[in-house]
Amino acid sequence: MAADGTLQAPNVYDAEPIPEAARAEIERLLTSGDLFRYTAPEGAPVALLEEEFATLLGSRYALAVSSCSAALFLSLKALDLPRNARVLIPAFTFAAVPSAVVHADCIPVLVEVGENYRVDMADFEAKLADAQAVLISHMRGHTSDMDAIMALCDARGIPVLEDAAHSLGTEWHGRKIGTIGKIGCFSFQSYKMINAGEGGILVTDDPELAARAVIMSGAYEHNWKKHHGLQNSYMLWQNRLPLYNMRMQNLSAAVIRPQLPELARRVAQGRFNHDHVADQLNASPYFEVPAALAPEQRAPDSIQFNLLGFESDAQAKAFQSAAKARGVSVQIFGLSEDNARAFWNWQFLGDAPELPKTRAMLMRACDVRLPTRLTESELDFIANALIAAAEEVRG
Repeated sequence: MAADGTLQAPNVYDAEPIPEAARAEIERLLTSGDLFRYTAPEGAPVALLEEEFATLLGSRYALAVSSCSAALFLSLKALDLPRNARVLIPAFTFAAVPSAVVHADCIPVLVEVGENYRVDMADFEAKLADAQAVLISHMRGHTSDMDAIMALCDARGIPVLEDAAHSLGTEWHGRKIGTIGKIGCFSFQSYKMINAGEGGILVTDDPELAARAVIMSGAYEHNWKKHHGLQNSYMLWQNRLPLYNMRMQNLSAAVIRPQLPELARRVAQGRFNHDHVADQLNASPYFEVPAALAPEQRAPDSIQFNLLGFESDAQAKAFQSAAKARGVSVQIFGLSEDNARAFWNWQFLGDAPELPKTRAMLMRACDVRLPTRLTESELDFIANALIAAAEEVRG
């Protein structure tokens, strides 16, 4: 609120605050210097986080690591895929996802994504025959048709991994996203539901995949004994797998653990925020916010919408500028220079494939952060600014 009583543009970039409950544990760790997850014989903050997160997701095993990218990489390596295995991924995702596939000595195969930001199932099925694995990225929390994906993959014996970096708290038929495929990977980067600055975690019910991932994450010598269960599996893989040293350290876990009880509230607030703004944007002729699929219960902390009737890139950019002038920053995925979510910028993959549906969507798909801490008046400010900007450009 400005001094004259007018509402100022809300700050959407500050991350979720760290709960006061974390401070005492952080101080204890700093005083002791006990930051390495394997120093303590048991009860280290990282080990406790793994137990608590597995319980939260209803999974048998969890492994906390340095980032969600590390979790994706370790998941692919745990599958023991042959070199140059073809891994299907959605063409709408963050550059870290194809990067993890390349890092795991596999080949990313990009699948078309439709105007609703979800996997195009016709293109998915057409490319599945040559795939050895599937990595579904629930980009920006939008869940693709997991019923169809799992049915197709199960029939062919193809393992499915889930990149649930944006989907902590999302459910599909009441089942938590990240627990549907063989392994689910989550992010604790600052702009996610739980903020640790950096950090990631994977969950699975498969003891062999868990054991392989634990060893490769950096459980050298006999440190695997500090992970509960699976001791026979660990002994099988000790010294037979490379160590990539992607461990999480205790300070990160100390920041994350007090936020886990906050997740349900943040999810509910994020869903309210999204739907409150979506209702207003969908009432305008210039926007479309794709609806959730029927089995999907979303957990958003941002909103994505398509521009309607903006025929030229110049018009779309003019909308972006008009919104910025009103205090609201809009990212148009395909028009933001060097955007890491536009597949044609992934030059490390070589020549960009022809993906006309995904390209067309990205050229008019907009992204605005809606942190769970925003008030209803701040949400209205954002919606009104977007609508006014579109009306200014369209006449």
